[in-house]
Amino acid sequence: MAAQFGRLRKGAVNTTVAAVVVAALAASQAPGVITDDAGRRVTTGTQPSPDTPAEDSATGNSPYYTDLPPLNSPNPSPSADTPVDPGVTEAAIPATVLDAYKRAQAALQQAKPGCNLPWELLAAIGKVESGQARGGRVDADGTTISPILGPQLNGNGFANIGDTDNGAYDGDSSYDRAVGPMQFIPSTWEWAGRDGNDDGKKDPNNIYDAALAAGHYLCRFGWDLSTQGDLDRAILSYNNSRDYLNLVMRWLEYYRKGTHEIPDGTGTVPSDRSDDTAGANPTPTTPSTPPAPSTPTAPSSPKPGDNGSPSPEPTPPSTTPPGTTSPTPTDTVHHLEDAGTAKLSAMAGDTFAEKISARAETKAGKAVAKVRVRFTIIGATDATFSTGEKYATVLTSSIGEALAPAIKAGENTGEFVVRVTVVGRTIAGLDYRATVTERAADALTRTGNTALTCTPGGEFADQVEVKATYKDAVADKVAATATLIKSADDPAENDKGPYFKDADGKAVRTLTGLTTDAKGLLKLPKLYADDTTGTFLLRINTAGGATLTVELKVAAAETSPSPTPSASESASGSASPSPSA
Repeated sequence: MAAQFGRLRKGAVNTTVAAVVVAALAASQAPGVITDDAGRRVTTGTQPSPDTPAEDSATGNSPYYTDLPPLNSPNPSPSADTPVDPGVTEAAIPATVLDAYKRAQAALQQAKPGCNLPWELLAAIGKVESGQARGGRVDADGTTISPILGPQLNGNGFANIGDTDNGAYDGDSSYDRAVGPMQFIPSTWEWAGRDGNDDGKKDPNNIYDAALAAGHYLCRFGWDLSTQGDLDRAILSYNNSRDYLNLVMRWLEYYRKGTHEIPDGTGTVPSDRSDDTAGANPTPTTPSTPPAPSTPTAPSSPKPGDNGSPSPEPTPPSTTPPGTTSPTPTDTVHHLEDAGTAKLSAMAGDTFAEKISARAETKAGKAVAKVRVRFTIIGATDATFSTGEKYATVLTSSIGEALAPAIKAGENTGEFVVRVTVVGRTIAGLDYRATVTERAADALTRTGNTALTCTPGGEFADQVEVKATYKDAVADKVAATATLIKSADDPAENDKGPYFKDADGKAVRTLTGLTTDAKGLLKLPKLYADDTTGTFLLRINTAGGATLTVELKVAAAETSPSPTPSASESASGSASPSPSA
């Protein structure tokens, strides 16, 4: 059967795609919107949310290809002497593009196994967004031969997203455009971008980078894409449109039935787009004479078959001058103010106790509600927000304040910056400095109480084990040193007495690079004694100032005294033997 394609315009998509697909999809949940930990709007059902901002989607709800897959199942292995079936053509994916999808799936299986991302979903989105990067027109590294750019998102039939990257990604310093094989808008790529081909760059025009970024984007809320509800939510978060969801689902099911790779540059390129309005409206004509003004007539009585409902009340005239639009809350923001954020400091691996709070204000200092404020972690740090991302977008409250999610410190110590900006508004942001200190302990205790003794030249029977805590909690991964010191008042390394052995069996009396385990425990290597007897001290120090001094004794083994002979035995022993009779 020939491939079924349709010209799906904005006004016609609902009746075409939805009618074909709705029977194949499970009944959707009731529409709704929730705010996730990062303050982003997320649909709770499978309906698109009309108030979800375009900036919070991957594509900015940009146009997409609307060609439908063939009705017949694909044959993934056509023979050379049989006619090429349209299903075979559409099932083919250019080799480099297909490899990028499968590599992204493998990476997500390691990074987020609970997401269950199928590579066929990436293929379905790639088909709809760029026609598999325009039929595989990519170079050997996976970068598109020429840029793939969506239209200006200038509000003229599309979302209105002003420039956010100074044209760095899309070459447009006036408005944002969707970029690359997976059609990310610059503001989304800024935080979602990934390096999928390990070349040290995050390039939205590279299919490996874009496919991996799309995978992480679809898995970012802990969704399980093996369930229909989460799969629907993930697709709607990519482009907030029921028609888009239905179309991607059709391609997903199509590719699941079978596909095969073809050489790069030989794939088909779709022709129909959701912004194609050709023929949708008649060509306007200019009347030869001005139309006569209409004469008001009295309202007529309901006709048979009418429901008798009264005519709607006339809409009051707009107070906004013609050709202008009312300012949005975002338009009124003049500056950001700190809303009482305290010092930001945390130990490596811990969650910062303090959260960043900023307030959006007008020029007159009045709070502005319902404005999207973005928090971005900047710098050489592995710290993230509690969502696992380095950014968070939060809607300001009724008093104009936006509270960032908690920040979780990584293992890298030092300072980094959290920058706060207003989404869709070019004004000065706020920078907050945060500090990550090394893991520390404030107390050390021995896990046993056995006396540690040894004979000269021997080895101690028990190994020293200690437990580190910080504010009574387990202190794991804390750095420590152990030194056999000269005395309680002299912490210098001793030159005699007990010692450890290095890898070559040589005596060492200071151990560095020690670390407590996940339970805060540290077990030292076996101790040995030289020929010096006496009482010696082992001192253990940790980051944070915890100190423990352990006593070691080296003494000669005690010998049992000889039994004292009795008086009779002494007398008998000293008497001369009696002569023989």
